[in-house]
Amino acid sequence: MQLAFIGGLGTWELLIILIIALLIFGRRLPEVMRGLGRSVTEFKRGMNDITDVDAPPPPGKPADPAKKDQV
Repeated sequence: MQLAFIGGLGTWELLIILIIALLIFGRRLPEVMRGLGRSVTEFKRGMNDITDVDAPPPPGKPADPAKKDQV
C-alpha cells in the first residue's frame, strides 16, 4: 500500500507517527476527529450548494420569478 502523498513511508514509520499523534493529542483525539468530521461535512455541503446554484433549472420547472422582473 503506497499512496502518492506519503511517498515511501512503511509500516514502522506510520506506527511511529500514530504513536506521536496519540502522545500529542491524547484525550483530545476524539474531539479533534469530531471537528475534522464536521469540517468535511460542511465542505461537502458547500460544494453541493455551489453545484446547485450553477445548474440550470430542471425542465418543466419555471425559472425564478425574481430574475424575470430584472430583465
